[in-house]
Amino acid sequence: MTSFVLPHEVHGDGAHKVFAVHGWFADRTAYAAVLPDLDRTAFTYALVDLRGYGGARAAVGSYTTTEAAVDLVELADRLGWERFSVVGHSMGGAVAQRLLSVAPHRLRRIVGVSPVPACGLPMSGEQGALFTDAAHKPENRRAIIDLTTGGRRPAAWLDRMVDRSLERSDAKAFRAWLDSWAGDDFRADVEGCEVPALALAGELDPALSPELMRQTWMSWYPRAELTALPGAGHYAMDETPLELIRAVEDFLRADAAGEGGPV
Repeated sequence: MTSFVLPHEVHGDGAHKVFAVHGWFADRTAYAAVLPDLDRTAFTYALVDLRGYGGARAAVGSYTTTEAAVDLVELADRLGWERFSVVGHSMGGAVAQRLLSVAPHRLRRIVGVSPVPACGLPMSGEQGALFTDAAHKPENRRAIIDLTTGGRRPAAWLDRMVDRSLERSDAKAFRAWLDSWAGDDFRADVEGCEVPALALAGELDPALSPELMRQTWMSWYPRAELTALPGAGHYAMDETPLELIRAVEDFLRADAAGEGGPV
């Protein structure tokens, strides 16, 4: 792994530092819908682009969750963040969990928004082909987004999500990332970690459902919490932005002085 500065944008000036990490289908613009209503007094948010996405679209790398976790620690050092929390969506949720093994002493709290579990998400047959071929087939990306939001979202939104995904990701990196987030099983490296960990799962998402979070996240982490979002599928930032912000920031505010200094 080579040293690399993740492209990022910083919002707020609060004492509690928070990274926001996007998922497989988007760069940091995945958080656009929640930006206006974040608490910028209590928190400082840094939205990042992982290698292969957005401002890092042309960046070389292994495109793995481990590499991304190391990149985040290096960025924290550059920003002067000794301790921080991480919010990660889907694939970004796997990256947040990787940090539990890479730098647990640096973490205040982690939040997974429809997070891929640390055991990966093995797929085969038609499902495997659907995801594998999404690297070069826009129609597959659309089908995945539609499926994971319960088939309830308008066509124009689905099209916009696909267009953003194609524009903001490199196809080869996109395909490589799949092997990491879906195929890597690092549960043994993180199970039992005492960092407080919140999973937020949309009830309309059949893939990364509240039930899957109960079987994985809730059984692995001693200080885990789970919040189900009734009106959301896989993309809570777009589907239920205000409910998402409230759940995330309430959890982050609960960080006591003994756990990471005053919020």
